[in-house]
Amino acid sequence: MRVRRVLDAVQAAGKRRLRVLLGRRVAVWLTVVVALLSMLTGVAVLGSPGTFGPLTGLIASGVRRTAGFTAVLTGFLLLISALELRTGRRAAWYATVLLLSATVFQAIVQSSVVSVPVAALSVAALVVLALTRGRFDRELALSTTQVAAFIAVSGALLYGTVGAYTLREGFRGVGSLTDAFYYTIITASTVGYGDATPVTGQARLFTVSLIVVGTASFGLAIGALVAPAIEDRLTRALGTMTDTQLAERDDHVLVLGYGGLTESVLDELDMDDLVLVVPEADESKLPPAAERELPVFVADPTDGAALARAGIDRARAVIVASDSDATDALSVLTVRERNPSITVVAAATEAENGPKLERAGANTVVSPAAIGGRRLVESALAEE
Repeated sequence: MRVRRVLDAVQAAGKRRLRVLLGRRVAVWLTVVVALLSMLTGVAVLGSPGTFGPLTGLIASGVRRTAGFTAVLTGFLLLISALELRTGRRAAWYATVLLLSATVFQAIVQSSVVSVPVAALSVAALVVLALTRGRFDRELALSTTQVAAFIAVSGALLYGTVGAYTLREGFRGVGSLTDAFYYTIITASTVGYGDATPVTGQARLFTVSLIVVGTASFGLAIGALVAPAIEDRLTRALGTMTDTQLAERDDHVLVLGYGGLTESVLDELDMDDLVLVVPEADESKLPPAAERELPVFVADPTDGAALARAGIDRARAVIVASDSDATDALSVLTVRERNPSITVVAAATEAENGPKLERAGANTVVSPAAIGGRRLVESALAEE
């Protein structure tokens, strides 16, 4: 029986190691590396005339330089995509796969020695993403403000591009759709280089409308992006975790409730590998978050929806150790309902409640009082 337990423990440890290896972090960091290399390679190709590979001589110099320029843009977009990958969103997974495929194509078109590592790492990242596809299962949840900002920016760009191209006779420096799009960007962003300007009254009136529509939509978009960042900073200061921070946790340990043993448990765990779920009534017992930087999620540990937000389906184990055995039993039942296969360890405040916690679904029940009493007797009767 003991051998069987050892084998089960070894097998469980191997599965956990595999989960970590093929977790989201590997995919995220590979994407970040590819993004940085793509930008550096794009800059190198723009300034290097040398060619390499089977397409040497078949691709014009202008096409190679265009691929270098677009590689810089793709690398920047990959960095943004990597940030979203950390949240486990499926939309970010699709976007990253698309961008990595574009990176491989750009590396081939660049026909440069420095493009080979980018292509190889992009393929490796695509393989890792394919193996970890199931780890990116969160739906994209956009707020009403973010949706409105996206529609406003898209509408402003479409309005400016179509309008400037239609009125191109009234502009100097606008003769194609590319010129019209360029004029829209520099006008809406208030850059205004002066190389594309209106020369007729109708074109000037259109430009006035574009300035109003463009700056308003860009301002709305910036607000939609900055507001979540400010909210994130506030929640950190108040000692609570946002949904984004919770989504970044993977293979972590959930500590449910706050009791006499919680501080000792926190001392034994890495803060980056746990989430402390405490009810609102126990929040005042915690030390200031600024001092401990505790990963606290204020929610009811007996609420299945709250545990789902805390990542119960991605957690490595659960520790239930409040000062109420009744609450702990209900927490264990909720955990078992949400994730039947996870390891659950519970602390029994009263020794006689241990069997009840086991029947509720705890794999292991520890009675601090019984252990403490046994150690006291052993210490008193020991020769040394």
